[in-house]
Amino acid sequence: MKEFYYFAKEHFKKVSFGWLLTFLSSFGQTFLISLYVPEIIKDFSLTEGSFGAIYAGCTVAASIIMLTVGHTVDHKPAKKVTAYTVLGLGLSAILLGFSFNIFLLFIALMGLRLMGQGLLSHISMTIISKYFDKNRGKALSISSLGYSIGEAVFPVIIALLISWFDWRVAAIASGIALLLYLLRLHSTDLSEFDKQLSTQRKPSTWVLLKDYKSVVFEKRFGIMMPASFILSFSITAIFFYQYVFVEDKGWSVQLYASFFTVYAITRLLFSIFGGMWVDKFTARKMFRWFLIPIIIGLVPFAFMESIIGAFIFLVLAGITVGMSGTVQTSLIAEMYGTERMGAIRSVFTMFMVISTALGPLLVGFLLDLNIDFSYIMLMIIGIMTLVALNNQRIKTIGG
Repeated sequence: MKEFYYFAKEHFKKVSFGWLLTFLSSFGQTFLISLYVPEIIKDFSLTEGSFGAIYAGCTVAASIIMLTVGHTVDHKPAKKVTAYTVLGLGLSAILLGFSFNIFLLFIALMGLRLMGQGLLSHISMTIISKYFDKNRGKALSISSLGYSIGEAVFPVIIALLISWFDWRVAAIASGIALLLYLLRLHSTDLSEFDKQLSTQRKPSTWVLLKDYKSVVFEKRFGIMMPASFILSFSITAIFFYQYVFVEDKGWSVQLYASFFTVYAITRLLFSIFGGMWVDKFTARKMFRWFLIPIIIGLVPFAFMESIIGAFIFLVLAGITVGMSGTVQTSLIAEMYGTERMGAIRSVFTMFMVISTALGPLLVGFLLDLNIDFSYIMLMIIGIMTLVALNNQRIKTIGG
């Protein structure tokens, strides 16, 4: 930990920028948008299923657009790419507040998903990976802490704004706050990151499509992508319907909610540990094992009658989720290099974002069919176990 502290102190300005972007990505993450959902459903006279379909459509559309813009971080100055992304995120939040028909709602949600969950996270992880080599794991782990802090801070603020005013005011206030950050960004020196820009010319759309096709059909992609997909799919679906599961089990909602503090702390700690272990053992070795904790945790969550099963799950899920961002982003750098990392990582991000749309949609469909919660969890455990076994194949390929 002493080594981690000295690294953070020495490179504070650079890693804090990465941290800030993941922190601000909260405005496009499901955990924060979900706070608006009950009021949106009421205002637009939607059912849960119809809103779920709209949300899935927005998320899939955002993930596809990622492919056309994700490569820009390889070629454009960090400040310029970040400024346009934050501007888009802020305007999307404001548009959400002024959405009075389904079309505007769709555009606003798509913007939040694209700019927030997609691009801000992508820019942070990519430029940090490009800039740091020897200590990439530590740098990425500090950047990833923004997710945990955002989960702890923003829901409280947004929930208060909604209770004091309404959801539209909360959305507009979020957008204004993001636009005000642009004033701070204007005076921030990011020129050090620009030294890592690609020396290649900006690729044409046709070249990009050929590159993406070649990436998707490679063996290493077939090993690396399923882990990202199934983890995002499962975590998003479980957290989206967690209180349905809790009520079905007859557990105390208040006690379960209090357990989330333990999840947040565990995720934060293992974001740090994961970075240190990646630097020590390499991302390739960590990738083989990082899914194991959440697989083990899903068993008591599904089959224990006591709420202790939920506590065990949240602790072990925090371990896997805490390590996942650092391990997977570092692995992309190890396996593909950093020259075209923005373009290559955008392919992985696209599939990850699609999984966050499909998770709630498919699990909701199973719930509508009255499939028992335990059987749904058993299916997820089975698929995740197969993916964990697939991860072992990473040692058979070079990078």
